[in-house]
Amino acid sequence: MATRDDAQVTRGAVEELEELYEDAPCGYLTTRGDGTITRVNRTLLALTGYRRDELVGRYRIHDLLAVGDRIFYETHFAPLLALQAVVREVAVDLRRVDGRRVPVLLNAVMRERTPTRPEQIWIGVVAASDRRDYERELLRARQRAERSQRQATDLARTLQRSFIPPALPRVPGMDVAGTYRPAGQGDEVGGDFYDMYEIVDGWALTLGDVCGKGVAAAVVTSLARYTLRAAPLRDSRPSAVLAALNEVLLGEQTDRFLTAVYAQVHRDAHDRFRLTLSLGGHPPAVRISREGQLGLVGRPGTVLGILETVDLHDVAVDLAPGDTVVFYTDGVIEGRAGDELFGEERMEQALSACRDADAAGIARHLTDEVVAFQSGLPCDDIAVVVLKIPE
Repeated sequence: MATRDDAQVTRGAVEELEELYEDAPCGYLTTRGDGTITRVNRTLLALTGYRRDELVGRYRIHDLLAVGDRIFYETHFAPLLALQAVVREVAVDLRRVDGRRVPVLLNAVMRERTPTRPEQIWIGVVAASDRRDYERELLRARQRAERSQRQATDLARTLQRSFIPPALPRVPGMDVAGTYRPAGQGDEVGGDFYDMYEIVDGWALTLGDVCGKGVAAAVVTSLARYTLRAAPLRDSRPSAVLAALNEVLLGEQTDRFLTAVYAQVHRDAHDRFRLTLSLGGHPPAVRISREGQLGLVGRPGTVLGILETVDLHDVAVDLAPGDTVVFYTDGVIEGRAGDELFGEERMEQALSACRDADAAGIARHLTDEVVAFQSGLPCDDIAVVVLKIPE
């Protein structure tokens, strides 16, 4: 038999549970299957500003939602709840009695109808103003970051275009072309550059690769390009031009070094071409004869911008009709797929496969092969310049 003390304990527990319901950390409301509100707690009333008698039996849950969220509730929330009997953390806006909106998260559970109880929906309403503000600030921060990234990418591409001429000049009796492919997505300025321009008795070609990327590398790249144009005024030998560049780099006390090739093309009275070049730590050029034989042009020299005394050499070759000379940066042979490099053998195979194409076709084919080898995202910048003597 229950005692008076037991009854008091039971009443106390019920009162405590009722107090917990009324003043819970989140709003609670109960509705019928059609959404009509049958019960609310004080937390929800404080959240919305309504009185209890204004809501219970008079409002549906739909009426407390903003117009867009009301449509969402009817077309998505309610059908999903009917299907799986529970819906978690749906973000909507509640309309307060004063018209202001309050961002909340809804959690709902459907209780099936029984002989003694109609169908009920229990809904927990968690205020999400801080979370919504956080999400909006996160969205704004992401948008700012994306704008900053776009600006950085545009700046990188603009700077890079200043290092790569839009087109190489027309050289009478010779087909010339170049290609450039930046590393990765192209969102950071690289150190590769090339240039070709007319000199007193022929044409000059420069191609180089500055260590690193970014603004610091761009400064050295710009310095190198203009130095290589000015240096021949003092001594036009290719080795002397690269030595002058080395002197300038050391004088600027930059922490960047570079590799470069400087070449001159001269045409004699009999329309024969002679190529003279010097390598400053740069890979040698590849010569493809009319018969398809491949050979290297150039003698290895010292990397520029590190040592005061450099070992540089001039090498001259005569070019016959049908000959092709390919200059490239190390992004070609050092293109990496996993632990495997593209390497010189693949480069030679690619050049042999396209040797009958024009200069632009050869440059494009080699670049495409290196990029494809790296699944479309090269790990380093790629620059290729091709000179071809038509037959």
